Amino acid sequence: MGTLLQQLGGLVLGSVPTMVLFLLTLVAYRWLVHTPLRRVLADRYARTQGAMEKAKAAIDAAERKTAEYEQALRAARASVFRERQEGLHRLHMESEQILNEARAQAQDRIAEALIAIQQSAEAARLQLDNVLDGLTADAIRAVLPSAAAASQAVQP
Repeated sequence: MGTLLQQLGGLVLGSVPTMVLFLLTLVAYRWLVHTPLRRVLADRYARTQGAMEKAKAAIDAAERKTAEYEQALRAARASVFRERQEGLHRLHMESEQILNEARAQAQDRIAEALIAIQQSAEAARLQLDNVLDGLTADAIRAVLPSAAAASQAVQP
């Protein structure tokens, strides 16, 4: 067993320069590569996070603006619709008023025409009665000449 320990001691003693070189390489790696790499990665992460937060803030602002624009658009559409409805209502009321005036004028003209027709009919009746009386008298005189003379004699 003594020889085994001696051989192990020789191996360990022979591996000391390798271990020293390994530790030296490890320290150099940490100092030259690992630490700067971690700093660069942390900086990149911070920049990426910052950019993502800025992008998220920009997206939120864009969504708010979009909502405001949509609200303004809805309000403008409602205003246009309301104005259109009011215009149509005004137009309807004006046309209704014009129609009522036209109806009133037509009723007045009809009433005047009826009065004129009634007056004309009355004048025609009177004229017809006069003509009829004259024709009747002529017919009676023509058919009954002696009766006409007698009837004229009776009439004072």
